Amino acid sequence: MDNGGCCLIVTGAPGSGKSTVSRLVAGRLNRSAVLNGDQVNRLVVSGRVGPLDRPAAEAARQVQLCNENLCALAANFADAGITPVIDWIIPDRAQLDFYHLALSPRRVLLVVLAPSIDACRHRNAERDPEDQFFFEGYESLAAEMRRGFGTMGWWFDTTALTADETAARIVAEAPRLAGHGFTRLSQ
Repeated sequence: MDNGGCCLIVTGAPGSGKSTVSRLVAGRLNRSAVLNGDQVNRLVVSGRVGPLDRPAAEAARQVQLCNENLCALAANFADAGITPVIDWIIPDRAQLDFYHLALSPRRVLLVVLAPSIDACRHRNAERDPEDQFFFEGYESLAAEMRRGFGTMGWWFDTTALTADETAARIVAEAPRLAGHGFTRLSQ
């Protein structure tokens, strides 16, 4: 995985471990950058509307802007020989298709962290209060991702793993498991 032509996306539900695992994965690579969607979204200081906030049209516009910026940054890093590790919730097929097309012709590796919903809730409760994200749509998000992504990428059940164990497995196995299914997007 440690080459600039590859873009790694780490996604999953809130509390699945995306941010912690993304930092740990990036730290295990020779040349890497973590691109955190929440941080890119927060670059909008005045007038920022969160992904689930109102008005919905402005929230959707800002999510799209965040997606475009994440892809532009990832492409720039990948082209410079630095592996981008994108940490962001990609909730549906339309957004996944956008990433694939925007990052093409670079190799896209998708890791969907898929611990149990109870594990996500527990991990969220264990976070620093400033980092907690209260979310009640776990079941519908998981169903939409499963329906939209199908068998694309690597659906990685990390319920019984620590963040370090998860990161080690991603570094070792993502090149083989996380690129599955993307050739269908470009056909």
